[in-house]
Formats: sequence, structure tokens, C-alpha cells
Amino acid sequence: MTVSVAPSSGRDAPYAADPLASRGRRHAEPGPQGRSHFQRDRDRIIHANAFRRLEYKTQVFINHEGDLFRTRLTHTLEVAQIARSVARTLRLNEDLAEAISLAHDLGHTPFGHAGQDELHACMRDHAPDAGGFEHNFQSLRIVDELEERYAAFDGLNLCFETREGILKHCSLERARTLGDVGERFINRTQPSLEAQLANLSDEIAYNNHDIDDGLRSGLITLAQMRDVPFFARHHAEVLRLYPQVTERRAITETIRRMINTLIVDLTHTTAARISVYGPRSIDEVRSSPPLVAFSDGVRAEADELKVFLRDKLYRHYQVTRVMNKAKRVVRELFQAFLDEPRLLPPQYQRNDDNTQARAIADYIAGMTDRYAIREHRKLFLVGED
Repeated sequence: MTVSVAPSSGRDAPYAADPLASRGRRHAEPGPQGRSHFQRDRDRIIHANAFRRLEYKTQVFINHEGDLFRTRLTHTLEVAQIARSVARTLRLNEDLAEAISLAHDLGHTPFGHAGQDELHACMRDHAPDAGGFEHNFQSLRIVDELEERYAAFDGLNLCFETREGILKHCSLERARTLGDVGERFINRTQPSLEAQLANLSDEIAYNNHDIDDGLRSGLITLAQMRDVPFFARHHAEVLRLYPQVTERRAITETIRRMINTLIVDLTHTTAARISVYGPRSIDEVRSSPPLVAFSDGVRAEADELKVFLRDKLYRHYQVTRVMNKAKRVVRELFQAFLDEPRLLPPQYQRNDDNTQARAIADYIAGMTDRYAIREHRKLFLVGED
């Protein structure tokens, strides 16, 4: 089986997800007119309240720290752009890849991973059967239950294929409670190629834009980045071709080339793996090993870059200071609401401890950075309304 990596003619391959063969929605409803099922999913996600809130949620830097730093929304759009481009080349379903990419961070807390980690710690004692808090599960919870836009059902009532792509990680304990979307974690099968692609598109986007934001902030330096072989190789090539280029343009040109290298490698490696395993349907994709992948060499370089960013940017003392404050905001909000549920809006007040804790987690996870800070001030500063 040979897989072309030239631009697609527009016809999906047999191993792509087919919207006409979708496993369906949780609630029956008439089919869409003038668009496919996966296009309808994409449109519903874009119009969701949770999607709009991503504009004011942290990627690495708190939302108010600078106008040019990425937010969860701009990150999400970059992921969708990468996923759609690769999907087109590999003749996957572009609309499904885009829908999954647009929804993948809907459940993220304010303050990025620091907020998620703290909310997880808060939830562990209150919902042990549910495994605390995890933003992939919260994203699924948003599209299945929490969005309130339709008269006939809760959530967005998305297709199975979109929902399974949103849930990238899941414990066996939790998977057993999730019905159809939990089955692959129990049976150790794979999701669609579109879901696999969205996952790696996420990695390409955040690794490279975090370099850009880190350099722009001054928390990492160009000299440090030159110690990372993947960056150094591309940066040297830029300086060779454009010796008079300004530093800022050299950085953006380097990052652009790094992204291109990752995308081209991902595309060719995935095409080769599809050719080797020869899936003829999405069901055969599910029973194959993971097929969307980087080559071993590029995978090693990408992992080295991730380690650098973890050690030099995400654990930078200035980032740690800010995120330590953010954790305290989340922790103190959670405890205040748990101690006195009447502080919560009425729709989040419950009658028992475990469901109350989950409702508090829903409320806090839905906050933007600045809303969480404002709520914390109202509860803990005298004179704030």
C-alpha cells in the first residue's frame, strides 16, 4: 500500500474517519444540512462558551502579562492549523482533525498546568473514584454535559469520533464509567488517525510557540537555545542564508523552519507507517499500533527540546513564583467554596460532599485567569464586592 504525501485531491482515504459512517451522537437529532457531521461538531465547538473563555486562559504566561504571549485560544488555533494541513496531505478527514484540535483544551483550568495540578490535588480526597481532576476528562465533560446551548440536550451532543479524540488520556478506573469513549482504554486499541494527529499537532504547536514566548519574555536566552541541537541547526542555517537579519526575525524564521521540519517528518513517517500496516478502514486503524508518529531521530530531538523547556522555562524561578500564587488562588477558592457552598452561584450548590466538590471543580475550571483572581479578591480582601 502506497500513501502519497502530495497535497490531497480532496477525497479522503479509506482509513480516514467517514462522517457518513460515524458511530453517532449521544442524543438522536436530525442530520445537518449543507455540512457534514464533523463540520457541525466543529461549528458547535467554536460557538461554545468554553471556547471563548480560552482567550483569557494561560498557556505559559498569565493572561495579563503581555499582549503578544500565547493564550489557550491562540494555541488552540495553531494546533488546528497544523492538524488540518497534515490531514489534507494524508487524505484524512480535515474537519474531524480540526474539531478535535479546537476542543482539546476546553476543560483547561485558569493558570495552565499549575491550575490543573492544584485542582487535581484539591479533588483527590473528594472524588477518589473519579481520579481527581484532569483537563482532558473535563473537556469531555464540557461537551457532554456542561455547555447549555440547546433545548433538547445538555452539552454539545458531538459525534463519537470527536469525543474519543478529545479524551487523549484516561485511567482504567475512569474509562469503565465512560461507556463508548472509554472502551479503547480498556481494550488497548487506538483512536482514529485524526485523533492521533491532533495529539501530535498539539505537541508541535506548544513546543515551538513556547520557545518564541520564552525568548520574547527574556526568561530564556538565545545563547541557551543554541545549546539545543534542534534549534541550533535551524538557527545556523537562517544566519547562513540571511547574515544581516535582525535577531527577532532570525528567531521567528528559525521557529518557522523547526515547525516545518516537524510537520514534514510527521507526514512522511506517518505515511510510511500507514503503508507498512495497510489499514483499509478506521476499524483497522483502531486495531493497529499508533500510526501517526515522528521518525526516531526527530522524536529524540523533540524530546530533548521538551526537556530544555521544562528545565529552563517552565521551572524558571519567575514562572514558579507566579504559578505558586496561581496555585494558592485555586486552592483557597476551592476550600472557601467547600467550607461554605452558599458562596457559590446557586447553579453550583449541591446537597452532598462529593457532588459538591465536583461542582466546585466545574466552576473553578471554567474561570478565566482574571475572573479567578477577581473572585479570590472578593472572597479574601476586605472592601472588595
